[in-house]
Amino acid sequence: MICQWVYRVAIMNNNVMEVDVAIIGAGPAGLAAATVLRQRGVQRVVVLDREEQGGGVPRHCGHPPFGMREFYRVLTGPQYATRLVAKALEAGVKLLQRHSVTALLEGGELEVATPNGLLNVVAKRVLIATGIRETPRSARLISGARPLGITTTGAFQSMFYLKGLVPCTRPVIIGTELVAFSAVLTAASAGVKPVAMIEANSRISARHPCELLAHFRGVPLLLNTELESILGGAKVEGVSVKNTHTGESRSIDCDGVIFSGQFTPEVALGRMSHLRVDSASGGLQIDQVGRCSDPAYFAAGNVLRAVETAGWSYREGCSVGGWIADDLAFKSPVSVDREVVISCDDPIKFVVPQRIKLRQLKGFKHLQVRMNRAVHGELVVASDTEVLWRKKLSTLPERRILIPVGKLGDISALTSLRITVRE
Repeated sequence: MICQWVYRVAIMNNNVMEVDVAIIGAGPAGLAAATVLRQRGVQRVVVLDREEQGGGVPRHCGHPPFGMREFYRVLTGPQYATRLVAKALEAGVKLLQRHSVTALLEGGELEVATPNGLLNVVAKRVLIATGIRETPRSARLISGARPLGITTTGAFQSMFYLKGLVPCTRPVIIGTELVAFSAVLTAASAGVKPVAMIEANSRISARHPCELLAHFRGVPLLLNTELESILGGAKVEGVSVKNTHTGESRSIDCDGVIFSGQFTPEVALGRMSHLRVDSASGGLQIDQVGRCSDPAYFAAGNVLRAVETAGWSYREGCSVGGWIADDLAFKSPVSVDREVVISCDDPIKFVVPQRIKLRQLKGFKHLQVRMNRAVHGELVVASDTEVLWRKKLSTLPERRILIPVGKLGDISALTSLRITVRE
């Protein structure tokens, strides 16, 4: 294969590899984009991933449902990840594991740490698809000692599904996002019995009827309850929790704490680079085809915002991969395109993409927004002089809301758009 030959030559030739597209991250978005690029005829496509196996987060989600839209059947996470990797390899993608990108340089040059030493990758285009990470206990400012038995859902699933380890047998799960219920399923597979799920709000964060899973598994769901501190010395012995309405505190005996959710885009590379990071979403700033502030770089998947499903990330990777192929084929001078900057006001948490290049006809069909609290009112998109689109809105926090770009009319004369909520 061409990619294999290029890689061997790169190691021998002053540790420099030249490729058409380098993709950082072998999760659903990265593998989908790589597959589409090869199918579109792009020859030298390399995926760089720091893990020993490709597939991303689904590798350690050993439960369904995955893959219904992509493969037309219900798969577990590991089965889904295996199929994604196999499909990419079959298309001719070169997948380089245990390759950690350490720096993003201008124009598409990467510094990479490999098992064989340092490597410089020079790419015509780079796609960043590094996904998300959960917020650990240290960043949540939870008091108490640091006993054994504290983990995140991702680490818990990785320990069990990939290494056969069980860090605790009677944990408390903190949070009720979708991933928290994934932790309940993992606990059932591992023979672990959670003693409670804790949620500070008056309802769960995930959609109904996820709470029924906790009920059927015999896991008490404690709403209006927040974690105060973790008890124990060498190992977790319990937690102190407080009712958010009454202020009453009590302790719960347990031998572990699993922190779930509060995801944030894995954008450390972007923050250390010249690329623009959006303070609202926490992810990289992009235009409507996924292009970053440096036209050699693109981004797709959950590195743009927290958090979408594996299927959504896969489809987004497919789209951005196709637009990268178009960009390589037509070599449009996008760096001088005029753009419309999109901003938003509270209670809107973020908008993705954050700008629209006016010369580019293709791109995402929707602007994606989320709220940081429950909202009842009207969602409005306006220029400096007029309202372009409006819609009645009744939504809970963290729900995906899509604004159709095609309904905004002719924005070619505009320089900015603002999205607001009228309550």
